[in-house]
Amino acid sequence: MEELWAETVPGPLTGEEEAFCFHAENSLRKKFRKTIWSRFTLALKQYRLVNAGDRVAVCISGGKDSTLMAKLFQELKRYSSVPFEVRYIVMDPGYSPANRRLIEENARRLQIPIEIFETDIFGSVVNVDRNPCYLCARMRRGHLYSYARQLGCNKIALGHHYDDVIETILMGMLYGAQIQTMLPKLHSTNYEGMELIRPLYLVREADILRWRDYNSLRFLRCACRFTEASDTDEHLSKRAEIKALIADLKKTNPDVEARIFRSVENVCLDSVIGWKAGGERHTFLDRYDDPPPPAAENEKTEL
Repeated sequence: MEELWAETVPGPLTGEEEAFCFHAENSLRKKFRKTIWSRFTLALKQYRLVNAGDRVAVCISGGKDSTLMAKLFQELKRYSSVPFEVRYIVMDPGYSPANRRLIEENARRLQIPIEIFETDIFGSVVNVDRNPCYLCARMRRGHLYSYARQLGCNKIALGHHYDDVIETILMGMLYGAQIQTMLPKLHSTNYEGMELIRPLYLVREADILRWRDYNSLRFLRCACRFTEASDTDEHLSKRAEIKALIADLKKTNPDVEARIFRSVENVCLDSVIGWKAGGERHTFLDRYDDPPPPAAENEKTEL
C-alpha cells in the first residue's frame, strides 16, 4: 500500500471561527451532554475501548459521524485522567476538489488537527463490475490500518453509531440469512497488534443530526464518485429499505430499536438450530442427547 503523501491541516482561527468552534464544543458539554457525550463515554467504559497507553487513530471520512467522533475525542483528551494519545487522520481515496475542500474547511472551523494522506482507491475500483463498494471498503480499511501503524497507533476508531448496528443486524437476517452485528471492537486479522474500535456505538443517529443542525454544519454525505450523484448503489438502497422498515415498525412498537439491539445481547444457544464459532459450524444436534444441566429441571415449558 503506497500512500502518495501526507499533510497536516492546522491554522489559527479568526475571532468568528473561534466563536464557532467554541459553540460546537460547548454544545457537547451542555445541550448534548446526555444524548451524545454521556453515551460516548458509556461505550468507552462498557466495552473498554480506550485504555492507558493507547495511541488511537481517529479516522475521519468527512461525514457527520466521524467528524463528531473527532470532537468527542478532543473533549476526552481535555478531561480524561487516562493517559492516551490521539491522531486525527483523513484518507483521500480520490475525492473531488470540492469534497476535499469541504473536509479541510470543517477541520479548520472545528479546529481538528487532521493529517491527510492520499491513495488511489477510487481509481483502482473504477472498472470493477461486481461489488465495487465491498472492495473499496476493504481497501480503505487496509490503508487506514497501514497508515495508523506507521504513526505508532495500536487502534483505529471508526464512526459507526447505534443505528448502524441495528440496521446491520436486520440486513444480515433479511438479506444475508445470518444473525450477526458490528462489534464495538475487534482485533485486526491482518495487522497484528491493531484493534478497531467504534466509540459511537451507543449514540443515536438522530442526535448526531441534531448536533449537526444546531451548529449549522455541512458534511459529506457520500463522497464516492459512483454514488455521490444518486442512491442507486445496492448496499445503500438495502440500508434505506431497512431504515424505512424500522420507521414503520416504530409506529406500533416505539421501543423496536432497543429490542433489536438487545436481541444480539441475549442470544440463547439452547434454542437455536445452528451457529458458527471460531470458523466452525455447529448445530443443536451436536449436544441434543447430552444430559441436561441441573437448571433444566426448573425450565418453563414454551408453548
